[in-house]
Amino acid sequence: MPELSLSVQYAVREDRLPRWRLRRWVQRGLAGAAQEQASPPARVRLGLRLVGQAEGRRLNREFRGRDYATNVLTFEYGADPQGTLHGDLVLCVPVLVREAREQGKPLLAHAAHLTVHGTLHALGYDHQRARDARRMETLETRILAGMGLPDPYREQP
Repeated sequence: MPELSLSVQYAVREDRLPRWRLRRWVQRGLAGAAQEQASPPARVRLGLRLVGQAEGRRLNREFRGRDYATNVLTFEYGADPQGTLHGDLVLCVPVLVREAREQGKPLLAHAAHLTVHGTLHALGYDHQRARDARRMETLETRILAGMGLPDPYREQP
């Protein structure tokens, strides 16, 4: 598994998402991807920021051209000359809370999924094409199952 350097910033407070929990989810994402990759990075340096609605909307508008707050944004910067992979994740807490409620999912399960999802994006995974989406969703589902969490892509009863 890659060596992880993780910086967590709280622009909004959310006691259910402490640093240790976020770190654990990122590590699980890295470990799951490393099992699948032929040559995973040796080191990963990520920033993870929890934001409110206004900052989430601003970032999504500035960097994706979409004028609404989204659940997770990932900024993938690639590897530096020493081979350390760099990226940033932004979780919009009000959107996570709303989506979890609307989808009938526990907040921690939804937040774990989106943290893993963002981590995989930072590693270069995407879901622009159907084949890539299936690969990424299968990996996410496997990682979450290893954490005792349900498939996030199945309808909740």
